[in-house]
Amino acid sequence: MYKFLISGFADEIDANFDKQMQHLTALGMKYFEIRGVDGKNVMTLTDEQVDEVKRKIDKLGISVSSVGSPVGKDSIEEDFDAQLQRFKKIVNTAKKLQTKYIRIFSYFMKDDRERELYKDEVIKRLTEFVKIAEDENIILLHENEKDIFGESDVYCKYLFDNIKSDNFKAVFDPANFVQCGVETKGAFELLKDHIEYMHIKDALRDGTIVPAGEGVGNIAHILKCLKESGYKGFLSLEPHLGEFVGFADLEGEGGTKMTESSSADKFTLAFEALNRII
Repeated sequence: MYKFLISGFADEIDANFDKQMQHLTALGMKYFEIRGVDGKNVMTLTDEQVDEVKRKIDKLGISVSSVGSPVGKDSIEEDFDAQLQRFKKIVNTAKKLQTKYIRIFSYFMKDDRERELYKDEVIKRLTEFVKIAEDENIILLHENEKDIFGESDVYCKYLFDNIKSDNFKAVFDPANFVQCGVETKGAFELLKDHIEYMHIKDALRDGTIVPAGEGVGNIAHILKCLKESGYKGFLSLEPHLGEFVGFADLEGEGGTKMTESSSADKFTLAFEALNRII
């Protein structure tokens, strides 16, 4: 049987890190994407806290698939030196946790007019991140996300056309494309040569997040294409079936609103939905 590597954002299980790891173990999962630890964003963890995370996961036989950082979820007008220092800190975190992947974004944009206005600056800044990643043997995974430069498949392709590096790849999120009005089969075809990692999140046409396979993200089709291409990378569950600690900060003003809380049961629901598709 073909094997994908299944991971997930464990902070959607519970804010408490020990409870996150307990539930991953109960599901038989060996990987997770680190984002929230005891209510703190991974970007804010001290070296000592990162070392403690590493001790705990080593004891359980669990590994970090990627650092789900918020790098690039910033204003393009913010001071770049401050952003660069935060980026260097998250690179250090990734190395301590022995993962080669860091998820990044490409700056908040109001509309396509701003995208055209700032496209050179976006490329300049991301290139600086990529240079550091190359030196540190880290792969940066750009996620398509609402209200950033790389919101659409076309603008994501622009990034990869202008930053050519083995250390700059795509993490493909079907639900985010759906919420931006992008058809995911076409987006996959446009970006497939750059896809290194998958986020498993599905959505209805109105943007409502649902378990994988219940929306219009074409997840089964995309996974079939990945299998046929020989993809052996991660499928990382990002259920978003309820609100979790840090969710509001991730979404920002005007972002998705949740009426329920995330939970271990909702994470299990997402895990089972993905496994049915596989």
